[in-house]
Amino acid sequence: MDVVTERQTTAVTTPSQEKGIYSWPGKAYPLGATVQKHGVNFSLYSKHATKVVLHLFKDRNDSEPLLSFDLNSTIHKRGHYWFVFIGNIGHGQVYAFQVDGPWQPEAGLRFDAEKVLVDPYSHALCFSEDYQRERAIQAGSNMDACMKSVVVDHMTFDWQRTQSPRHSLTDTVIYEMHVAGFTRHPNSGVSEEKRGTYAGVIEKIPYLKSLGVTAVELMPVQQFDLSDAPPGRENYWGYSPINFFALHSGYSVEQDPLAAINEFKTMVRELHKAGIEVILDVVFNHTAEGDENGPTFCFKGLQNPAYYLIDKQTGQYANYSGCGNTCNANHSVLRRMIIDALHYWVTEMKVDGFRFDLASVLARDSDGQPMSQPPLLWSIDSDPILSSTKIIAEAWDAAGLYQVGSFIGDRWNEWNGKYRDDVRAFWRGDSHTVSRFASRILGSPDIYGCQHHSPHRSVNFICAHDGFTLNDLVSYSEKHNWDNGEHNRDGDNHNLSCNYGVEGPTTVTEIEALRHRQCKNMLATLFLSLGTPMLNMGDEVRRTQQGNNNAYCQNNELSWFDWQLVDKHADLYRFVSMLSQLRSKEPTLDWNMHRSLNSVLDSVEICWHGIEPHQPDWGERSHTLALTVNHPLTDDELYVVCNAYWDPLEFTIPDREQTDWHLVIDTAAPSPCDIYSVDEAPRYADNSVVVTGRSMVVMVAK
Repeated sequence: MDVVTERQTTAVTTPSQEKGIYSWPGKAYPLGATVQKHGVNFSLYSKHATKVVLHLFKDRNDSEPLLSFDLNSTIHKRGHYWFVFIGNIGHGQVYAFQVDGPWQPEAGLRFDAEKVLVDPYSHALCFSEDYQRERAIQAGSNMDACMKSVVVDHMTFDWQRTQSPRHSLTDTVIYEMHVAGFTRHPNSGVSEEKRGTYAGVIEKIPYLKSLGVTAVELMPVQQFDLSDAPPGRENYWGYSPINFFALHSGYSVEQDPLAAINEFKTMVRELHKAGIEVILDVVFNHTAEGDENGPTFCFKGLQNPAYYLIDKQTGQYANYSGCGNTCNANHSVLRRMIIDALHYWVTEMKVDGFRFDLASVLARDSDGQPMSQPPLLWSIDSDPILSSTKIIAEAWDAAGLYQVGSFIGDRWNEWNGKYRDDVRAFWRGDSHTVSRFASRILGSPDIYGCQHHSPHRSVNFICAHDGFTLNDLVSYSEKHNWDNGEHNRDGDNHNLSCNYGVEGPTTVTEIEALRHRQCKNMLATLFLSLGTPMLNMGDEVRRTQQGNNNAYCQNNELSWFDWQLVDKHADLYRFVSMLSQLRSKEPTLDWNMHRSLNSVLDSVEICWHGIEPHQPDWGERSHTLALTVNHPLTDDELYVVCNAYWDPLEFTIPDREQTDWHLVIDTAAPSPCDIYSVDEAPRYADNSVVVTGRSMVVMVAK
């Protein structure tokens, strides 16, 4: 048994005084804190460390350790791994490390023996009541104001034999949502203690089901630091993880890291029971430690160059993420950690897929150069544990690397930023848009066709968390981010938005009617396009952020889902629900995802039209597009007319022998006449249809 050594900076108790707690050499694998029969094994990677101390605490608020264990490099180190077994401790034990080593910033080494470090593999983190982010930046010890790790044993949760729904991408409708913002508003109808929590999401499962959602894509639930934001504001979005395993405990009813794990698992279980998958938005491109002026929480103080891209000339952090640092994702140590984290979320937390934030960063090598065969991305693509999950790339980064259409592998799906831009531009009435719009609604064959990708390679979206909401897209011509405290400099300036005459809310009936119609136009386009649709939280009821297109630090009613809008815009909610039903039931839209996009399009008879049948206008000033789509097996046919021109236009309807046309969608009509189920769609007897300016008409032949 090793001796617990006294340290000048900590109050130490001998093992015999603390229920027989003792240490043993331990093992290098597995990494992190692993609960075993008689205690916990700790293992930590640090190649250049000269000293490692493990601290045990009674609880999260302890300003001094209960026990401290100095790890002996002869006994507790093999290769680059430090390890120790501590007997008679277990689930819930609070712990942390202090690690000493060279301070050589020019070489990328930033060891600081005074900083308390969390375990990069810990499954739970806790914050003391006196936690201060600044203390992890300033010189000196932060023992009394630090975050700590918590030992977790996952053997206690009852999954009740619930299985993942595992929907095919053909049947998938994704709903991007913020866990807290979904139910935090006082009018959510959720009990006060459950607002803004994983448990609150459970109470809204009937809402998601009625909307036709088959998968929720949760904005980051990896533990982040609320104080990682401008002064006087909070980090709301969570795109700055502290480590890649720990769950954000602030979204739990009890605000406790262990309770949060069970609450999250319960949410996943109940969503699965309802047939809804859980996709996590994961951030592996940067961390909360920021640049050389940022805090030391974990990676910086362990083996900085293994985790971050470092400029070999200056020792400063590369910044391809736009957030101060960039993860060295293809370093063998971090690459293994990311794969281990993905395995953890799938095997222990039972999630169904991942959306990778700024995924193109993960294609860069240790010098920051893009690789044609990035090891990490190929490992994810071919990993057997991840083989049944959905993997979605945000196929660009903040330094100009744009890989939409060229991301590696066959398994990856991509957020199609070109879909967003071209659909917005067409419906806004921009010139030079008709050809691109036509490609987008057919799954973007100009982007994905040459690579023989699936028809569902493209994840289509009009709006997401980053940018305007759908309501604001048709209500503001400029961003209004003044509340962020950055003088309106933050956020994208290229929004392809339009206010149609008045900036912001208006009582002008004509403008409001046009905005409402434009919302329907873009939503109908989204659900009728080939690819996988993703709906942004609240767009189905015109949620607004008052023109803020970068609400990352707005943890308030500006960002929260206002549930009064469900009644106020009940017609739009119904419209989206009916679109989901139409997509799931109409055979013309059920194209086989197991073939390439090109082969699918070759097997479907598509005819392009203009005002007259078979006379499409592909000119630069054209604002109209019509097409008929004939299903090769059922002979069902759709006629779709998109009129982005500002005046009404009369379209001659193509002849259809032995069947009649039935009106399914007219975005200019009042509810409930704006959308019908196929079975209830009224017969349309005329041979032409007047399509209102900036509106869409869809008919089905039967």
